[in-house]
Amino acid sequence: MNVKRVSPGEADTLLKEEGYVYVDVRSIPEFDAGHTAGAYNIPLLHATPSGMRPNGDFMSVVAAVFPKHSKLVIGCRSGNRSLRAAQALLASGFEHVVEQRAGHGGARDPFGQVEEVGWEGAGLAVASEPHPERTYEALLARRDA
Repeated sequence: MNVKRVSPGEADTLLKEEGYVYVDVRSIPEFDAGHTAGAYNIPLLHATPSGMRPNGDFMSVVAAVFPKHSKLVIGCRSGNRSLRAAQALLASGFEHVVEQRAGHGGARDPFGQVEEVGWEGAGLAVASEPHPERTYEALLARRDA
């Protein structure tokens, strides 16, 4: 499934001018450390003591929170998880999904050098406190309500 991939600046324009919302698919601790202002947190993977584990509730939470016609920008840390998440959402029938390449922290080469700046490196709006209704805990509760 072909996913439209956009730069951080293009994603910011979609959010401000075209009614898109940002869905951050990083783990809860990553999201809590700083995220795109106004973002929703629905982790694709959960951080556990033994490493990252798939979030079996990812698709059901997204489907409970957003109708299939929603305009979604999907982002993560560097662009890998968000690409997988965007592909899964498009395959499940979501119509307007784009992936913000380079994620929050930037895309890096095998040596750790930044190849493309991410959201934060581009100087775009970052929040350290999540909106209470956009935390994963709150979104999971909406699904279970």
